[in-house]
Amino acid sequence: MQNDWDLGPDPTLLLVDDDEPFLRRLAKAMEKRGFAVETAGSVAAGRAIATARPPAYAVVDLRLQDGNGLDVVEVLREKREEARVVVLTGYGAIATAVAAVKIGATDYLSKPADADAIMQALLTTTGDLPPPPENPMSADRVRWEHIQRVYELCDRNVSETARRLNMHRRTLQRILAKRSPR
Repeated sequence: MQNDWDLGPDPTLLLVDDDEPFLRRLAKAMEKRGFAVETAGSVAAGRAIATARPPAYAVVDLRLQDGNGLDVVEVLREKREEARVVVLTGYGAIATAVAAVKIGATDYLSKPADADAIMQALLTTTGDLPPPPENPMSADRVRWEHIQRVYELCDRNVSETARRLNMHRRTLQRILAKRSPR
């Protein structure tokens, strides 16, 4: 964990994500790094906070239950043009990354992203290339994380998760019973 970041005179940070456990973990991690964190679990809540108290920084999930996170980014850009915004998504695609940056996002990260990667994206000045990750996730870990996310999105329904992943239900049950790979 790095504590040598310069957050400037206004360390306000808005986190918008409908994945409640992830949102809580990220909020706690960012508070430890010096941010004054406010959270929202929906586009509507994110837009309300961005309108009433536009933060200096924001991390916004692209796909939320009630719409598109880019709507929150638009409001932030209208209210506080210099705000640094990172868009997160579990569904990484070049088209959405381009749309996020065009609408005013500072950076775009695929989930799972840890607090250090998010700090790097929020605070790296334009033109700096971030260093490659020191210990990237293994392919097995990335696969496991994706399966876990889909499992949670399906309300922990094994049959529905297996159908969406185009996987046999018993194979999925074996994967879920194992510990996460490193």
